[in-house]
Amino acid sequence: MRTKYHNPVLLKATLDGLNISPNGVYVDVTFGGGGHSRAILKQLNEEGRLLGFDQDLDASDNLIDDPRFEFIASNFSYLSQYLKYHHVDGVMGILADFGVSSHQFDTQERGFSIRAEGRLDMRMNQSQDLNAHYVINKYTESDLMRIFFQYGELKNSKAIARAIVSKRDKSDINTTLDLINIVNPLIPKKFEKKILAQLFQAIRIEVNDELEIIKLFLKQAKEILLPGGRLVCISYHSLEDRLVKRYFQTGSFEGELKKDFYGNPIKPLKKIGKLIIPSAQEINENRRARSAKLRIAEKI
Repeated sequence: MRTKYHNPVLLKATLDGLNISPNGVYVDVTFGGGGHSRAILKQLNEEGRLLGFDQDLDASDNLIDDPRFEFIASNFSYLSQYLKYHHVDGVMGILADFGVSSHQFDTQERGFSIRAEGRLDMRMNQSQDLNAHYVINKYTESDLMRIFFQYGELKNSKAIARAIVSKRDKSDINTTLDLINIVNPLIPKKFEKKILAQLFQAIRIEVNDELEIIKLFLKQAKEILLPGGRLVCISYHSLEDRLVKRYFQTGSFEGELKKDFYGNPIKPLKKIGKLIIPSAQEINENRRARSAKLRIAEKI
């Protein structure tokens, strides 16, 4: 299944992981182009129901004309709030595909890609105030160094931050190409794409508060799932995947298994199966699937 907006990643593994009941209620918290949602709807009967979340206004161009489907134009950190509004007390499955969509990468003016010049933006929610231009031009050198190291895992974060501050003292840094031209002299040519991708990842995570939002989502998903319900998460870098892995294994983001008064482990979710990654064939057909990691958990 292909869409102009996004080719759904690990589609079969996602559907298998959700273990769909035809009359169940399901949530796709990252609707995007609707590829995963359309496949889920095909497995539901007339009593089944699907809710799709997306904060990106462009996703509304892909809405599904189906009485079983409801679209919620919001960030998935508000999952509980909106499900209550839609009179949903519990669900049998939740899907989260945390990646930036092909559409977002390919829309030059959104500023997500290292391959095309665009204004420094990187907002997934285009109505929010904070954007990449503000981060690059207004954050202190120490804050830039922190996000480059923490979110991009860049070893030369200090040098990159210093170069940015030095340049912006003379004039604003306005576009992705401006930023790349500042950073390029500081990185080995053979690692250029990798390091630039890590840098853009760090800025994007800061702009969209991605890791904290994932934490909020996972906590809510645990409460909203019915016993036996499934949670499927697709991550694209180690910071996302680490949060998902730890939460599935221990119920905490620190990786520490909590216990009750009697010493019994408190584990609201149980891990299902092993880590799933795309096949060589899928990567060949959709290069943006190459870093995807899928994990499945079930509500105990």
